[in-house]
Amino acid sequence: MQPHHLDLIEEARRIAPENVKVERSGEVIIMQAAPSAVHQRNLDKIARQFASSIPADCFASQNTGLSSPASRKSRTPDLTVLPEEAPEGPNNEVPAELALIAVEVVSPSNPENDWVGKVRDYPLMGVPLYLIIDPSKKTATLFSELENGRYRQREDAEYGETIHIPAPFDFTLETSSLLPY
Repeated sequence: MQPHHLDLIEEARRIAPENVKVERSGEVIIMQAAPSAVHQRNLDKIARQFASSIPADCFASQNTGLSSPASRKSRTPDLTVLPEEAPEGPNNEVPAELALIAVEVVSPSNPENDWVGKVRDYPLMGVPLYLIIDPSKKTATLFSELENGRYRQREDAEYGETIHIPAPFDFTLETSSLLPY
């Protein structure tokens, strides 16, 4: 990131209220309000399913910033899994390419951020798996098979169906208990 961009994102974080998340995608700074109770309950249901399948040398983290200076992107997934030894850099962000997955529960106020911006950004940042839970659509979507800065594979499931989360997790995600907006 160029120093000017670091100044802009630092200023946005400084002036943003405590419950506002600040992210960066290229030249755009995205500020988003804190999530709803339905959002948080769905995130908890997903995190609990991941818990027993996380590799021993890794941990699950909510709202940890991922940074990719090469792609000039900084994103903060709702949930990610990182190696225990992941180094923290400026702004408490970790290198995005170390993330094993990014999980987002779509916000009803800004679905394009998860469905367009992050589908574009996460593969460019080197995140191999991207799981989107969309309570408005009542769907779960997994993007995988990272190649040349994009995901080659997409698997969709409606609430009530299952979706396979591949290695290194290798488990079947249940969606029947997820809540709609």
